[in-house]
Amino acid sequence: MSAAASGTEPARRHSSYEVIGEVTESIHKHLLDRYDLGENPPRIEEDLKFVPKDREEVIYLYMYRATPNLNLNRAKNLRQAPIEVDGEQFYHRAPVLMDLHYLICVHAKFRSDAERLLGWVLLTMHEAGRLLYRPRRFLLPDGRPVDSIGRDWDPTNLDGDGHSLQVEKVSAAIVEDLSLGDAINLFTLHEAPYRPFLTYRARVALDGPLTSAGDGTVVSLGKPGSLGMVGPPPAERGATTRKSGRISGSSPPPPRRPPGPAPHNLKRMPSQEPESDS
Repeated sequence: MSAAASGTEPARRHSSYEVIGEVTESIHKHLLDRYDLGENPPRIEEDLKFVPKDREEVIYLYMYRATPNLNLNRAKNLRQAPIEVDGEQFYHRAPVLMDLHYLICVHAKFRSDAERLLGWVLLTMHEAGRLLYRPRRFLLPDGRPVDSIGRDWDPTNLDGDGHSLQVEKVSAAIVEDLSLGDAINLFTLHEAPYRPFLTYRARVALDGPLTSAGDGTVVSLGKPGSLGMVGPPPAERGATTRKSGRISGSSPPPPRRPPGPAPHNLKRMPSQEPESDS
């Protein structure tokens, strides 16, 4: 599957290249908006080696790794985008699914205060069911952002107007991702003192540019029914479907033929029972 344009193809902007930074900023905002332990909220810092000179409390937030989510990995084939603007259709590749790994640790003048702040961070992040919850954004070739219904993109407008509005939802879950040795190496690399830490994972989907199916562009989508699928369709793989369309399983395999030449003139020997003594 390919898309070729005659002449010089204009530059196309990616639809969601900013989502990684927006997830980090949303964690900052979530922690600061819910701080209720005192009048002065803690300082959010990304430099692990920073140590305040006064009694200021610090929450360190550091994204130390970004890995692909291979569980939902899909082929890079062009497929029809779930939007239609003024009757014009667009095509794009499957989103890039990524896992963002964050390190969160705290600092205070007294160890007991740091442990208290760490417990507050743990419970506050546990309440963060949704860091991002907004309509999915698509950038048209002319740069105008729209949602999946074709309206001008508004992050607060979640009304589908009877249509199936695609929503972007990002949440963070606590995970045990760093071993003690890995954490020590990370702090040593940044020349930072060791602190108790928490690790979180946020899963995001990054959409690339849209391709218009107008004049000068040829989009090949392959066989009907195999769009966006890896391998042949379920029908070609021998899968059976129910009335609802759900795949119920594959047909049983054909009987196995024993190795060797084809057998002929073979029959089972009759069982011989031992003679009983009269």
